[in-house]
Amino acid sequence: MLSDNVKLGDEHAPHRSLFNALGFTKDEMRKPMVGIVSSYNEIVPGHMNIDKIVEAVKLGVAEAGGMPVVFPAIAVCDGIAMGHIGMKYSLVTRDLIADSTECMAKAHQFDALVMVPNCDKNVPGLLMAAARVNVPTVFVSGGPMLAGHVHGKKTSLSSMFEAVGAKKAGTIDEEELRYFDEHTCPTCGSCSGMYTANSMNCLTEAIGMGLRGNGTIPAVYSERLRLAKMAGYAVMEMLERNIRPRDIMTKEAFMNALTVDMALGCSTNTMLHLPAIAHEAGIELNMEIANEVSDRTPNLCHLAPAGHTYMEDLNEAGGVYAVMNELARKDLLNLDCMTVTGHTVGENIAPVKNRNTEVIRPVEDPFMKEGGIAVLKGNIAPDTGVVKRSAVAPEMLVHEGPARVFDCEEDAIEAIYGGKIKPGDVVVIRYEGPKGGPGMREMLNPTSAIAGMGLGESVALITDGRFSGASRGASIGHVSPEAAVGGPIALIEEGDIIKVDIPHNSLNVDVSDEVLAERKKNWKAREPKVKDGYLARYEKMVTSGNRGAVLEI
Repeated sequence: MLSDNVKLGDEHAPHRSLFNALGFTKDEMRKPMVGIVSSYNEIVPGHMNIDKIVEAVKLGVAEAGGMPVVFPAIAVCDGIAMGHIGMKYSLVTRDLIADSTECMAKAHQFDALVMVPNCDKNVPGLLMAAARVNVPTVFVSGGPMLAGHVHGKKTSLSSMFEAVGAKKAGTIDEEELRYFDEHTCPTCGSCSGMYTANSMNCLTEAIGMGLRGNGTIPAVYSERLRLAKMAGYAVMEMLERNIRPRDIMTKEAFMNALTVDMALGCSTNTMLHLPAIAHEAGIELNMEIANEVSDRTPNLCHLAPAGHTYMEDLNEAGGVYAVMNELARKDLLNLDCMTVTGHTVGENIAPVKNRNTEVIRPVEDPFMKEGGIAVLKGNIAPDTGVVKRSAVAPEMLVHEGPARVFDCEEDAIEAIYGGKIKPGDVVVIRYEGPKGGPGMREMLNPTSAIAGMGLGESVALITDGRFSGASRGASIGHVSPEAAVGGPIALIEEGDIIKVDIPHNSLNVDVSDEVLAERKKNWKAREPKVKDGYLARYEKMVTSGNRGAVLEI
Protein backbone atom coordinates (compact mmCIF):
# COMPACT_ATOMS: atom_id res chain seq x y z
CA MET A 1 0.00 0.00 0.00
CA LEU A 2 1.15 3.55 -0.68
CA SER A 3 0.41 4.53 2.89
CA ASP A 4 3.01 2.03 4.08
CA ASN A 5 5.50 4.70 2.97
CA VAL A 6 4.43 6.75 6.00
CA LYS A 7 3.40 3.97 8.41
CA LEU A 8 5.79 0.99 8.39
CA GLY A 9 9.35 0.54 9.57
CA ASP A 10 11.57 2.17 12.14
CA GLU A 11 12.42 5.01 9.80
CA HIS A 12 8.76 5.99 9.73
CA ALA A 13 8.35 6.09 13.51
CA PRO A 14 8.22 9.93 13.33
CA HIS A 15 5.32 9.67 10.88
CA ARG A 16 3.53 7.24 13.19
CA SER A 17 3.96 9.62 16.08
CA LEU A 18 2.06 12.23 14.09
CA PHE A 19 -0.70 9.73 13.31
CA ASN A 20 -0.82 9.04 17.03
CA ALA A 21 -1.28 12.76 17.54
CA LEU A 22 -4.31 12.52 15.26
CA GLY A 23 -5.77 9.79 17.45
CA PHE A 24 -5.20 6.90 15.01
CA THR A 25 -5.07 3.46 16.66
CA LYS A 26 -2.63 0.72 15.72
CA ASP A 27 -5.47 -1.21 14.09
CA GLU A 28 -6.43 1.82 12.00
CA MET A 29 -2.84 2.29 10.87
CA ARG A 30 -2.83 -1.28 9.52
CA LYS A 31 -5.74 -0.45 7.21
CA PRO A 32 -5.62 1.22 3.78
CA MET A 33 -5.81 4.99 4.17
CA VAL A 34 -8.63 6.42 2.04
CA GLY A 35 -8.73 10.17 1.45
CA ILE A 36 -12.22 11.63 1.31
CA VAL A 37 -12.09 14.93 -0.54
CA SER A 38 -14.86 17.03 0.97
CA SER A 39 -16.10 20.08 -0.93
CA TYR A 40 -18.34 21.11 1.95
CA ASN A 41 -18.73 24.82 2.61
CA GLU A 42 -21.39 27.22 3.84
CA ILE A 43 -21.57 29.58 0.85
CA VAL A 44 -22.50 27.24 -2.04
CA PRO A 45 -26.07 25.83 -1.87
CA GLY A 46 -24.89 22.73 -3.73
CA HIS A 47 -22.33 22.06 -1.00
CA MET A 48 -24.13 22.79 2.24
CA ASN A 49 -25.25 19.13 2.56
CA ILE A 50 -21.90 17.58 1.64
CA ASP A 51 -20.94 17.14 5.29
CA LYS A 52 -23.69 14.51 5.55
CA ILE A 53 -22.54 12.84 2.32
CA VAL A 54 -18.98 12.72 3.67
CA GLU A 55 -20.09 11.09 6.94
CA ALA A 56 -21.92 8.41 4.94
CA VAL A 57 -18.84 7.81 2.77
CA LYS A 58 -16.69 7.50 5.89
CA LEU A 59 -19.04 4.88 7.27
CA GLY A 60 -18.95 2.92 4.01
CA VAL A 61 -15.15 2.99 3.85
CA ALA A 62 -14.81 1.93 7.49
CA GLU A 63 -17.34 -0.89 7.14
CA ALA A 64 -15.42 -2.16 4.10
CA GLY A 65 -12.13 -2.24 6.01
CA GLY A 66 -10.53 1.12 5.22
CA MET A 67 -9.36 4.05 7.29
CA PRO A 68 -11.27 7.18 6.08
CA VAL A 69 -9.47 10.53 6.36
CA VAL A 70 -11.17 13.76 5.26
CA PHE A 71 -9.48 16.74 3.65
CA PRO A 72 -11.05 19.76 1.86
CA ALA A 73 -11.48 21.14 -1.63
CA ILE A 74 -12.69 24.64 -2.45
CA ALA A 75 -15.69 25.50 -4.61
CA VAL A 76 -17.25 28.66 -6.05
CA CYS A 77 -20.99 29.15 -6.53
CA ASP A 78 -21.27 30.39 -10.12
CA GLY A 79 -24.71 31.85 -9.44
CA ILE A 80 -23.42 34.04 -6.61
CA ALA A 81 -20.24 34.90 -8.55
CA MET A 82 -22.20 35.83 -11.69
CA GLY A 83 -22.18 39.30 -13.20
CA HIS A 84 -19.28 40.88 -11.30
CA ILE A 85 -15.54 40.41 -10.72
CA GLY A 86 -16.27 37.19 -8.83
CA MET A 87 -16.95 35.35 -12.09
CA LYS A 88 -13.29 35.84 -13.05
CA TYR A 89 -12.55 33.49 -10.16
CA SER A 90 -14.81 30.62 -11.21
CA LEU A 91 -13.11 28.73 -14.04
CA VAL A 92 -9.68 29.39 -12.55
CA THR A 93 -10.59 27.38 -9.45
CA ARG A 94 -10.72 24.21 -11.54
CA ASP A 95 -6.92 24.18 -11.65
CA LEU A 96 -6.54 25.23 -8.02
CA ILE A 97 -8.76 22.31 -7.02
CA ALA A 98 -6.81 19.85 -9.16
CA ASP A 99 -3.45 21.15 -7.93
CA SER A 100 -4.33 21.23 -4.24
CA THR A 101 -5.94 17.78 -4.30
CA GLU A 102 -2.89 16.34 -6.06
CA CYS A 103 -0.68 17.94 -3.40
CA MET A 104 -2.69 16.54 -0.50
CA ALA A 105 -3.01 13.05 -1.98
CA LYS A 106 0.66 12.72 -2.91
CA ALA A 107 2.07 14.37 0.20
CA HIS A 108 0.18 12.05 2.54
CA GLN A 109 0.38 8.88 0.41
CA PHE A 110 -3.30 7.97 0.34
CA ASP A 111 -4.05 4.49 -0.97
CA ALA A 112 -7.40 5.51 -2.51
CA LEU A 113 -9.71 8.50 -2.77
CA VAL A 114 -13.43 9.26 -2.70
CA MET A 115 -14.21 12.61 -4.29
CA VAL A 116 -17.27 14.45 -2.98
CA PRO A 117 -17.86 17.44 -5.31
CA ASN A 118 -21.00 19.03 -6.65
CA CYS A 119 -20.85 22.37 -8.44
CA ASP A 120 -19.38 23.55 -11.73
CA LYS A 121 -15.54 23.66 -11.64
CA ASN A 122 -15.36 21.52 -8.53
CA VAL A 123 -16.33 18.35 -10.43
CA PRO A 124 -13.90 18.67 -13.37
CA GLY A 125 -11.16 19.87 -11.05
CA LEU A 126 -11.43 16.70 -8.98
CA LEU A 127 -11.67 14.53 -12.10
CA MET A 128 -8.43 16.15 -13.29
CA ALA A 129 -6.85 15.37 -9.93
CA ALA A 130 -8.07 11.78 -10.06
CA ALA A 131 -6.39 11.29 -13.43
CA ARG A 132 -3.13 12.79 -12.14
CA VAL A 133 -2.93 10.94 -8.84
CA ASN A 134 -4.24 7.68 -10.36
CA VAL A 135 -5.07 5.75 -7.22
CA PRO A 136 -8.43 3.91 -6.96
CA THR A 137 -11.05 6.66 -6.88
CA VAL A 138 -14.84 6.91 -6.77
CA PHE A 139 -17.00 10.03 -7.18
CA VAL A 140 -20.20 10.74 -5.27
CA SER A 141 -21.67 14.21 -5.63
CA GLY A 142 -23.85 16.27 -3.32
CA GLY A 143 -26.78 15.89 -5.73
CA PRO A 144 -29.12 18.28 -7.56
CA MET A 145 -31.61 20.73 -6.06
CA LEU A 146 -35.33 20.07 -6.37
CA ALA A 147 -37.08 22.36 -8.82
CA GLY A 148 -38.73 25.48 -7.51
CA HIS A 149 -42.43 26.17 -7.92
CA VAL A 150 -43.75 29.52 -9.14
CA HIS A 151 -47.51 29.83 -9.74
CA GLY A 152 -47.86 26.06 -10.00
CA LYS A 153 -45.04 25.60 -12.49
CA LYS A 154 -41.62 24.08 -11.88
CA THR A 155 -38.79 26.53 -12.24
CA SER A 156 -35.03 26.90 -11.78
CA LEU A 157 -32.25 29.47 -11.50
CA SER A 158 -32.35 30.39 -15.21
CA SER A 159 -35.97 31.53 -14.72
CA MET A 160 -34.78 33.73 -11.87
CA PHE A 161 -32.19 35.50 -14.01
CA GLU A 162 -34.72 35.93 -16.82
CA ALA A 163 -37.21 37.40 -14.35
CA VAL A 164 -34.75 40.27 -13.79
CA GLY A 165 -34.90 41.01 -17.52
CA ALA A 166 -38.67 40.84 -17.43
CA LYS A 167 -38.72 43.35 -14.56
CA LYS A 168 -36.44 45.69 -16.56
CA ALA A 169 -38.77 45.33 -19.54
CA GLY A 170 -41.77 46.17 -17.36
CA THR A 171 -43.57 42.86 -17.92
CA ILE A 172 -43.45 41.94 -14.23
CA ASP A 173 -43.42 44.15 -11.15
CA GLU A 174 -41.32 44.27 -7.97
CA GLU A 175 -43.71 42.02 -6.05
CA GLU A 176 -43.55 39.35 -8.76
CA LEU A 177 -39.75 39.48 -8.84
CA ARG A 178 -39.65 39.01 -5.05
CA TYR A 179 -42.02 36.04 -5.40
CA PHE A 180 -39.61 34.49 -7.91
CA ASP A 181 -36.57 34.93 -5.71
CA GLU A 182 -38.34 33.38 -2.71
CA HIS A 183 -39.57 30.27 -4.56
CA THR A 184 -37.01 29.45 -7.27
CA CYS A 185 -34.32 27.64 -5.24
CA PRO A 186 -36.16 25.65 -2.54
CA THR A 187 -33.52 23.20 -1.29
CA CYS A 188 -29.81 22.53 -1.06
CA GLY A 189 -28.15 20.96 -4.10
CA SER A 190 -26.76 21.94 -7.47
CA CYS A 191 -29.25 24.06 -9.46
CA SER A 192 -32.12 21.94 -10.76
CA GLY A 193 -31.66 22.21 -14.54
CA MET A 194 -29.11 20.63 -16.88
CA TYR A 195 -26.57 23.30 -16.01
CA THR A 196 -22.82 22.75 -15.73
CA ALA A 197 -22.77 21.10 -12.30
CA ASN A 198 -25.41 18.54 -13.17
CA SER A 199 -23.96 18.06 -16.65
CA MET A 200 -20.57 17.16 -15.19
CA ASN A 201 -22.03 14.92 -12.47
CA CYS A 202 -24.04 13.06 -15.12
CA LEU A 203 -20.97 12.72 -17.35
CA THR A 204 -19.05 11.34 -14.36
CA GLU A 205 -21.48 8.42 -14.56
CA ALA A 206 -21.09 8.19 -18.33
CA ILE A 207 -17.31 8.16 -18.16
CA GLY A 208 -17.42 5.44 -15.51
CA MET A 209 -16.14 7.33 -12.44
CA GLY A 210 -19.45 7.61 -10.54
CA LEU A 211 -22.03 5.09 -9.41
CA ARG A 212 -25.52 4.96 -10.87
CA GLY A 213 -27.53 7.98 -9.71
CA ASN A 214 -24.51 10.16 -8.99
CA GLY A 215 -25.77 12.82 -11.40
CA THR A 216 -29.50 12.69 -10.73
CA ILE A 217 -30.53 11.57 -7.21
CA PRO A 218 -31.74 14.80 -5.54
CA ALA A 219 -29.60 16.18 -2.75
CA VAL A 220 -32.38 15.92 -0.17
CA TYR A 221 -33.22 12.27 -0.83
CA SER A 222 -31.97 9.70 1.68
CA GLU A 223 -31.10 7.60 -1.36
CA ARG A 224 -28.16 10.00 -1.77
CA LEU A 225 -26.80 8.91 1.64
CA ARG A 226 -27.13 5.25 0.67
CA LEU A 227 -25.24 6.03 -2.55
CA ALA A 228 -22.47 7.64 -0.50
CA LYS A 229 -22.09 4.52 1.64
CA MET A 230 -21.96 2.42 -1.52
CA ALA A 231 -19.20 4.69 -2.84
CA GLY A 232 -17.21 3.82 0.29
CA TYR A 233 -17.71 0.12 -0.36
CA ALA A 234 -16.87 0.52 -4.04
CA VAL A 235 -13.55 2.29 -3.51
CA MET A 236 -12.36 -0.51 -1.23
CA GLU A 237 -13.24 -3.09 -3.88
CA MET A 238 -11.39 -1.01 -6.48
CA LEU A 239 -8.38 -0.93 -4.19
CA GLU A 240 -8.48 -4.71 -3.78
CA ARG A 241 -8.71 -5.17 -7.56
CA ASN A 242 -6.28 -2.31 -8.30
CA ILE A 243 -8.71 -0.56 -10.66
CA ARG A 244 -7.45 2.99 -11.21
CA PRO A 245 -8.84 6.12 -12.90
CA ARG A 246 -6.66 5.73 -15.97
CA ASP A 247 -8.02 2.20 -16.41
CA ILE A 248 -11.48 3.80 -16.57
CA MET A 249 -10.86 7.19 -18.23
CA THR A 250 -9.78 5.84 -21.61
CA LYS A 251 -10.26 7.33 -25.06
CA GLU A 252 -13.33 5.13 -25.49
CA ALA A 253 -14.76 6.32 -22.17
CA PHE A 254 -14.38 9.96 -23.22
CA MET A 255 -16.18 9.17 -26.48
CA ASN A 256 -18.98 7.63 -24.41
CA ALA A 257 -19.10 10.80 -22.33
CA LEU A 258 -19.28 12.99 -25.44
CA THR A 259 -22.11 10.85 -26.80
CA VAL A 260 -24.11 11.04 -23.57
CA ASP A 261 -23.38 14.79 -23.50
CA MET A 262 -25.09 15.16 -26.87
CA ALA A 263 -28.05 13.02 -25.86
CA LEU A 264 -28.64 14.86 -22.58
CA GLY A 265 -28.16 18.36 -24.03
CA CYS A 266 -25.51 19.30 -21.49
CA SER A 267 -23.91 22.67 -20.80
CA THR A 268 -21.40 24.02 -23.33
CA ASN A 269 -18.91 24.12 -20.44
CA THR A 270 -18.45 20.39 -20.99
CA MET A 271 -16.55 21.37 -24.13
CA LEU A 272 -13.99 23.02 -21.83
CA HIS A 273 -13.90 20.39 -19.14
CA LEU A 274 -13.81 17.11 -21.07
CA PRO A 275 -10.65 18.09 -23.00
CA ALA A 276 -9.01 19.29 -19.77
CA ILE A 277 -9.79 16.04 -17.95
CA ALA A 278 -8.67 13.97 -20.94
CA HIS A 279 -5.44 15.97 -21.07
CA GLU A 280 -4.66 14.93 -17.50
CA ALA A 281 -5.33 11.30 -18.45
CA GLY A 282 -2.81 11.57 -21.29
CA ILE A 283 -5.48 11.74 -23.98
CA GLU A 284 -5.86 14.59 -26.45
CA LEU A 285 -9.54 15.23 -27.12
CA ASN A 286 -9.95 17.51 -30.12
CA MET A 287 -13.28 19.29 -29.79
CA GLU A 288 -13.76 19.33 -33.55
CA ILE A 289 -14.69 15.67 -33.16
CA ALA A 290 -17.78 16.85 -31.29
CA ASN A 291 -19.65 17.49 -34.54
CA GLU A 292 -18.95 13.95 -35.72
CA VAL A 293 -20.38 12.63 -32.46
CA SER A 294 -23.30 15.06 -32.64
CA ASP A 295 -24.15 14.09 -36.21
CA ARG A 296 -24.75 10.48 -35.20
CA THR A 297 -26.22 11.06 -31.72
CA PRO A 298 -29.89 12.00 -31.24
CA ASN A 299 -30.81 14.53 -28.56
CA LEU A 300 -33.09 12.63 -26.16
CA CYS A 301 -33.59 15.11 -23.30
CA HIS A 302 -34.73 18.72 -23.08
CA LEU A 303 -34.13 19.59 -19.46
CA ALA A 304 -34.22 23.20 -18.27
CA PRO A 305 -33.25 25.63 -19.69
CA ALA A 306 -33.94 23.87 -23.01
CA GLY A 307 -37.29 22.52 -21.83
CA HIS A 308 -39.62 22.15 -18.86
CA THR A 309 -38.26 19.04 -17.17
CA TYR A 310 -35.74 18.97 -14.34
CA MET A 311 -33.13 16.73 -12.74
CA GLU A 312 -35.69 15.13 -10.43
CA ASP A 313 -37.69 14.14 -13.54
CA LEU A 314 -34.63 12.63 -15.20
CA ASN A 315 -33.92 10.67 -12.02
CA GLU A 316 -37.45 9.28 -11.89
CA ALA A 317 -37.24 8.35 -15.58
CA GLY A 318 -34.23 6.12 -14.95
CA GLY A 319 -31.38 8.61 -14.91
CA VAL A 320 -28.21 8.60 -16.94
CA TYR A 321 -28.15 4.82 -17.28
CA ALA A 322 -31.59 4.87 -18.92
CA VAL A 323 -30.31 7.43 -21.43
CA MET A 324 -27.26 5.24 -22.06
CA ASN A 325 -29.48 2.22 -22.59
CA GLU A 326 -31.40 4.10 -25.28
CA LEU A 327 -28.11 5.03 -26.98
CA ALA A 328 -26.87 1.45 -26.74
CA ARG A 329 -29.89 0.30 -28.77
CA LYS A 330 -28.39 2.28 -31.65
CA ASP A 331 -24.86 0.94 -30.98
CA LEU A 332 -23.63 4.42 -30.05
CA LEU A 333 -21.65 3.46 -26.94
CA ASN A 334 -18.62 1.31 -26.19
CA LEU A 335 -20.12 -1.15 -23.72
CA ASP A 336 -16.82 -2.78 -22.79
CA CYS A 337 -15.41 0.18 -20.86
CA MET A 338 -14.55 -0.52 -17.20
CA THR A 339 -16.25 1.50 -14.46
CA VAL A 340 -15.93 2.09 -10.70
CA THR A 341 -18.50 -0.65 -10.10
CA GLY A 342 -15.91 -3.20 -11.24
CA HIS A 343 -18.27 -4.02 -14.10
CA THR A 344 -18.43 -2.77 -17.68
CA VAL A 345 -20.76 -0.09 -19.01
CA GLY A 346 -22.82 -2.76 -20.73
CA GLU A 347 -23.25 -4.76 -17.52
CA ASN A 348 -24.20 -1.64 -15.58
CA ILE A 349 -26.89 -0.34 -17.89
CA ALA A 350 -28.46 -3.65 -18.97
CA PRO A 351 -31.17 -3.83 -16.29
CA VAL A 352 -32.14 -0.12 -16.43
CA LYS A 353 -35.25 0.87 -18.36
CA ASN A 354 -36.64 4.17 -19.60
CA ARG A 355 -39.60 4.85 -17.32
CA ASN A 356 -40.80 8.09 -18.91
CA THR A 357 -40.53 8.56 -22.65
CA GLU A 358 -41.56 12.22 -22.36
CA VAL A 359 -38.47 13.00 -20.26
CA ILE A 360 -36.11 10.60 -22.06
CA ARG A 361 -37.26 10.25 -25.64
CA PRO A 362 -36.82 6.82 -27.25
CA VAL A 363 -33.84 6.72 -29.58
CA GLU A 364 -36.26 6.28 -32.52
CA ASP A 365 -38.21 9.42 -31.59
CA PRO A 366 -35.71 12.05 -30.37
CA PHE A 367 -36.20 15.75 -29.78
CA MET A 368 -33.59 16.28 -32.50
CA LYS A 369 -31.72 13.89 -34.78
CA GLU A 370 -28.47 15.66 -33.89
CA GLY A 371 -26.85 16.12 -30.51
CA GLY A 372 -27.38 19.02 -28.13
CA ILE A 373 -24.08 20.81 -28.81
CA ALA A 374 -22.58 22.09 -32.05
CA VAL A 375 -19.04 23.33 -32.74
CA LEU A 376 -18.94 26.22 -35.23
CA LYS A 377 -16.08 27.50 -37.38
CA GLY A 378 -15.62 30.42 -39.74
CA ASN A 379 -13.71 33.66 -40.16
CA ILE A 380 -14.82 34.80 -36.69
CA ALA A 381 -13.84 31.50 -35.09
CA PRO A 382 -11.06 29.85 -37.12
CA ASP A 383 -10.32 27.49 -34.24
CA THR A 384 -13.96 26.96 -33.12
CA GLY A 385 -16.91 28.33 -31.19
CA VAL A 386 -19.53 26.34 -29.27
CA VAL A 387 -23.33 26.58 -29.00
CA LYS A 388 -25.95 24.59 -27.09
CA ARG A 389 -28.03 23.82 -30.16
CA SER A 390 -30.80 22.10 -28.17
CA ALA A 391 -31.54 25.39 -26.34
CA VAL A 392 -31.76 27.55 -29.49
CA ALA A 393 -35.18 28.59 -30.83
CA PRO A 394 -35.75 27.05 -34.30
CA GLU A 395 -36.02 30.47 -35.93
CA MET A 396 -32.55 31.39 -34.61
CA LEU A 397 -30.67 28.37 -35.94
CA VAL A 398 -29.88 30.51 -38.97
CA HIS A 399 -29.53 34.21 -38.28
CA GLU A 400 -28.03 37.26 -39.93
CA GLY A 401 -27.78 40.68 -38.36
CA PRO A 402 -25.64 43.71 -37.50
CA ALA A 403 -22.93 43.41 -34.87
CA ARG A 404 -23.36 45.34 -31.64
CA VAL A 405 -19.83 45.29 -30.25
CA PHE A 406 -18.86 45.46 -26.56
CA ASP A 407 -15.46 44.98 -24.98
CA CYS A 408 -16.77 43.71 -21.65
CA GLU A 409 -19.88 42.12 -20.18
CA GLU A 410 -20.89 45.19 -18.15
CA ASP A 411 -21.18 47.42 -21.24
CA ALA A 412 -23.36 44.84 -22.98
CA ILE A 413 -25.67 44.52 -19.97
CA GLU A 414 -26.08 48.29 -19.81
CA ALA A 415 -27.04 48.41 -23.49
CA ILE A 416 -29.49 45.50 -23.21
CA TYR A 417 -31.28 46.88 -20.16
CA GLY A 418 -31.13 50.36 -21.70
CA GLY A 419 -33.23 49.18 -24.65
CA LYS A 420 -30.42 49.75 -27.15
CA ILE A 421 -30.45 46.18 -28.53
CA LYS A 422 -33.06 45.61 -31.21
CA PRO A 423 -34.54 42.49 -32.82
CA GLY A 424 -32.13 41.09 -35.41
CA ASP A 425 -28.97 42.34 -33.68
CA VAL A 426 -25.96 40.16 -32.90
CA VAL A 427 -24.39 41.12 -29.58
CA VAL A 428 -20.60 40.62 -29.58
CA ILE A 429 -18.88 40.51 -26.17
CA ARG A 430 -15.11 40.19 -26.41
CA TYR A 431 -11.96 40.47 -24.29
CA GLU A 432 -13.67 38.06 -21.89
CA GLY A 433 -11.73 34.91 -22.88
CA PRO A 434 -9.36 32.85 -20.71
CA LYS A 435 -6.59 35.46 -21.07
CA GLY A 436 -8.66 38.53 -21.84
CA GLY A 437 -11.02 38.23 -18.87
CA PRO A 438 -8.91 36.87 -17.37
CA GLY A 439 -10.85 33.82 -16.29
CA MET A 440 -13.39 33.44 -19.14
CA ARG A 441 -16.49 34.74 -17.38
CA GLU A 442 -19.90 33.18 -17.96
CA MET A 443 -22.44 35.38 -19.74
CA LEU A 444 -25.63 34.27 -18.01
CA ASN A 445 -26.56 37.85 -17.17
CA PRO A 446 -26.53 39.05 -20.82
CA THR A 447 -28.30 35.94 -22.16
CA SER A 448 -30.92 36.11 -19.41
CA ALA A 449 -31.35 39.83 -20.01
CA ILE A 450 -31.94 39.19 -23.71
CA ALA A 451 -34.49 36.46 -22.93
CA GLY A 452 -36.17 38.47 -20.18
CA MET A 453 -36.47 41.51 -22.44
CA GLY A 454 -38.34 39.37 -24.98
CA LEU A 455 -35.46 39.19 -27.48
CA GLY A 456 -34.55 35.51 -27.09
CA GLU A 457 -36.03 34.57 -30.46
CA SER A 458 -34.54 37.50 -32.39
CA VAL A 459 -31.09 38.37 -30.98
CA ALA A 460 -27.90 36.27 -31.07
CA LEU A 461 -24.88 36.64 -28.81
CA ILE A 462 -21.28 35.62 -29.52
CA THR A 463 -18.34 35.85 -27.14
CA ASP A 464 -14.83 34.62 -26.46
CA GLY A 465 -16.10 34.11 -22.92
CA ARG A 466 -18.39 31.25 -22.02
CA PHE A 467 -21.97 30.56 -20.97
CA SER A 468 -23.64 29.11 -17.94
CA GLY A 469 -25.53 25.90 -18.52
CA ALA A 470 -28.52 28.02 -17.55
CA SER A 471 -28.16 30.13 -20.71
CA ARG A 472 -30.48 29.53 -23.63
CA GLY A 473 -30.88 31.02 -27.07
CA ALA A 474 -28.41 31.57 -29.94
CA SER A 475 -25.52 31.97 -27.51
CA ILE A 476 -22.19 31.10 -29.10
CA GLY A 477 -19.19 31.01 -26.79
CA HIS A 478 -15.56 29.89 -26.52
CA VAL A 479 -14.80 31.77 -29.76
CA SER A 480 -11.16 30.98 -30.50
CA PRO A 481 -8.68 32.54 -30.95
CA GLU A 482 -9.88 35.05 -28.38
CA ALA A 483 -9.71 38.83 -28.76
CA ALA A 484 -6.85 39.24 -26.28
CA VAL A 485 -4.46 37.37 -28.59
CA GLY A 486 -5.69 39.12 -31.73
CA GLY A 487 -8.33 36.62 -32.80
CA PRO A 488 -10.75 37.77 -35.51
CA ILE A 489 -13.46 38.52 -32.94
CA ALA A 490 -11.25 41.51 -31.99
CA LEU A 491 -11.55 42.84 -35.55
CA ILE A 492 -15.35 43.02 -35.75
CA GLU A 493 -16.68 46.57 -35.98
CA GLU A 494 -20.07 48.01 -35.04
CA GLY A 495 -22.59 47.29 -37.79
CA ASP A 496 -20.66 44.49 -39.52
CA ILE A 497 -23.08 41.80 -40.68
CA ILE A 498 -22.69 38.55 -38.72
CA LYS A 499 -23.92 35.30 -40.25
CA VAL A 500 -24.79 32.41 -37.93
CA ASP A 501 -25.63 29.04 -39.50
CA ILE A 502 -25.83 26.41 -36.78
CA PRO A 503 -27.10 23.56 -39.02
CA HIS A 504 -23.98 24.03 -41.17
CA ASN A 505 -21.68 24.69 -38.19
CA SER A 506 -20.56 28.10 -39.44
CA LEU A 507 -19.98 31.53 -37.90
CA ASN A 508 -18.81 34.37 -40.13
CA VAL A 509 -18.61 38.13 -40.44
CA ASP A 510 -19.51 39.44 -43.89
CA VAL A 511 -16.19 41.24 -44.36
CA SER A 512 -13.54 40.35 -46.94
CA ASP A 513 -10.26 38.69 -46.01
CA GLU A 514 -8.46 41.78 -47.28
CA VAL A 515 -10.38 44.11 -44.96
CA LEU A 516 -9.84 41.79 -42.00
CA ALA A 517 -6.13 41.64 -42.78
CA GLU A 518 -5.96 45.45 -42.85
CA ARG A 519 -7.78 45.68 -39.54
CA LYS A 520 -5.37 43.14 -38.07
CA LYS A 521 -2.42 45.35 -39.02
CA ASN A 522 -3.91 48.17 -36.98
CA TRP A 523 -4.88 46.01 -34.00
CA LYS A 524 -2.84 46.46 -30.81
CA ALA A 525 -2.68 44.12 -27.85
CA ARG A 526 -4.16 45.49 -24.67
CA GLU A 527 -2.57 45.72 -21.27
CA PRO A 528 -3.69 42.83 -19.01
CA LYS A 529 -6.71 43.79 -16.90
CA VAL A 530 -5.21 42.19 -13.79
CA LYS A 531 -1.52 42.56 -12.94
CA ASP A 532 -1.15 40.78 -9.60
CA GLY A 533 -2.42 37.80 -7.66
CA TYR A 534 -3.61 34.44 -8.93
CA LEU A 535 -5.46 35.86 -11.95
CA ALA A 536 -2.25 37.45 -13.25
CA ARG A 537 -0.43 34.11 -13.04
CA TYR A 538 -3.40 32.37 -14.63
CA GLU A 539 -3.47 34.84 -17.55
CA LYS A 540 0.16 34.06 -18.37
CA MET A 541 -0.30 30.27 -18.30
CA VAL A 542 -3.77 29.60 -19.71
CA THR A 543 -4.40 28.34 -23.24
CA SER A 544 -7.41 29.05 -25.46
CA GLY A 545 -10.95 27.87 -24.99
CA ASN A 546 -10.77 25.36 -27.85
CA ARG A 547 -8.00 23.57 -25.94
CA GLY A 548 -10.05 23.39 -22.76
CA ALA A 549 -8.37 26.46 -21.21
CA VAL A 550 -5.72 24.16 -19.73
CA LEU A 551 -2.60 25.62 -18.14
CA GLU A 552 0.72 25.25 -19.89
CA ILE A 553 3.68 24.48 -17.67
